[in-house]
Amino acid sequence: MKKPAVFVDRDGTLIEEVNFLSRLEDLRVFPFTSTAIKLLKDKGFLVIVLTNQSGIARGKYSEADMHAIHNQIQAEVGGLIDAFYYCPHLPSAECDCRKPNLGMIESANAEFEIDMERSWMIGDKNLDVEIAKNAGIKSVLVLTGYGMKHRAQLANEPDLVVENFGVAIESLVSSTGVLAAG
Repeated sequence: MKKPAVFVDRDGTLIEEVNFLSRLEDLRVFPFTSTAIKLLKDKGFLVIVLTNQSGIARGKYSEADMHAIHNQIQAEVGGLIDAFYYCPHLPSAECDCRKPNLGMIESANAEFEIDMERSWMIGDKNLDVEIAKNAGIKSVLVLTGYGMKHRAQLANEPDLVVENFGVAIESLVSSTGVLAAG
């Protein structure tokens, strides 16, 4: 049976934005992240992180460094993230996996058999809103990270604009009842 997913951007959405995060000591998970992810899991959603990591191609950090950061994020949220998908390429590479292209979502869908009609994308950049549009799913723009800056530059209007990831999940689950896996 297919399950809906909430696809989530990493930097500026789940964790504080650090330009080319490469060191564990610079990682700061937002205080609302764990609670929001637990709420999603309690509602029957897959939680899948989609992240562009061009710092790998730029030589700023290694894939091992990135995986160590993902492992630490996973530890801090109680192991509740179902998967991390990443694009290690430069923006100029024209690859299929870099947001707003659908490669990461297609890989996740192949692995998890996702109910796309009931899935969402949450992030702090125009690219996150664009990938949602390209995938035919709803989007939330958070104002953490680059959200305030990107809000003024949106090519597509998100379904919801909120203060942060915690507020996004509270709004979708509690207030509107929009997120319901069953």
